[in-house]
Amino acid sequence: MSFKKVSVIGLGYIGLPTAAVIASRGIEVIGVDVNQHAVDTINQGNIHIVEPDLDIVVRGVVTTGNLRATTTPEPAEAFMIAVPTPFKEGNAPDLKYIEAAAKAIAPVLEKGNLIILESTSPVGATEKLSAWLKEARPDLSFPQDTGDSADIKVAHCPERVLPGYVLQELIANDRVIGGMSKACSEKAVELYQTFVRGECIITNARTAEMAKLTENSFRDVNIAFANELSVISDKLKINVWELIKLANRHPRVNILNPGPGVGGHCIAVDPWFIVDSCPEDANIIRQARLTNDAKPHYVIDQISKAADEFKRPVIACLGLAFKADIDDLRESPALQVVEELASKNIGQIFAVEPNVHSLPESLVHAGVEQVTLETALEKANIIVVLVDHKQFKAADKIQFTTKVVIDTRGII
Repeated sequence: MSFKKVSVIGLGYIGLPTAAVIASRGIEVIGVDVNQHAVDTINQGNIHIVEPDLDIVVRGVVTTGNLRATTTPEPAEAFMIAVPTPFKEGNAPDLKYIEAAAKAIAPVLEKGNLIILESTSPVGATEKLSAWLKEARPDLSFPQDTGDSADIKVAHCPERVLPGYVLQELIANDRVIGGMSKACSEKAVELYQTFVRGECIITNARTAEMAKLTENSFRDVNIAFANELSVISDKLKINVWELIKLANRHPRVNILNPGPGVGGHCIAVDPWFIVDSCPEDANIIRQARLTNDAKPHYVIDQISKAADEFKRPVIACLGLAFKADIDDLRESPALQVVEELASKNIGQIFAVEPNVHSLPESLVHAGVEQVTLETALEKANIIVVLVDHKQFKAADKIQFTTKVVIDTRGII
């Protein structure tokens, strides 16, 4: 095995599982994160995020000494960057975390190192990463100047996993690997083949970047169709869940389920990267984003109308995460709905989220109370289903019959 020491920069929802899986293959892994709490938690053999079975793997590789976390980068043979890529005002991509990661690892780079950008990125980000590294280390050669003979190999390989199934998909899914040269791609494939059972498909860096954005934009467009259909169905007094089920009986139709919007760090963000790169041409992609971003406001209007029917409305919002059975609140439409409801001051608001121990500060300051599902069903007169967590699906539906129910997930 040519890779004996790998560093993973960013120990969040992608970085930590990736570090743990690589360490489970007997490779020494140094995890780097700016969050001291996350570093301390991992070094104790525990995890700071919710992901099925991840705690077992992390405990095992920390115990064997194959995984260690730190806040300061150390020399390694390969560096995998898995930091956030949010957007700035106007939905322009913000690469400050990638730039910070580049500057952090630059002092410890050595000839022969491999740098892989896993963060979902706008087209051209891998080239910018390499330029930042070159600026910090002019004593080393990089692929934009010397191609295959460069001292440092640089490639992009976007993660393609589903929260809740990350450990399985990290290993089983195909990987699209885009090197800045042929030698960069081959070196990256060599690393991924230490833990990936899926196929490693080689392309160039720009195409690899665009592939991930395309996958998530495809999903976003399809969800926008379902969300638009749900609004139309409401106005025409049609049950959208029955409608979709019937339409999907056609052998070439597969409509996705609507919801309160679209969340998460990928589908709710990545399409804007394409729009930003080609604003005059990305018309359908932009409209899908606008349609999905508008859905939380439609849900809030439904709740407000229901609250008007009560002298003292008590609203229980079921779920805050952006999808079922995880704790990830990033870009969550459910969280947005609860935050805006609280700002309207239309009644008492309960939040039920079994996957988080405490509410975000924004909700605490707004007076939102975190309660159990049992308390919510007992005290609320309006129930809003925002996330289809397994606990909500398993609840006795008879308990909902005396409530006004706004079900954005179709579980009641």
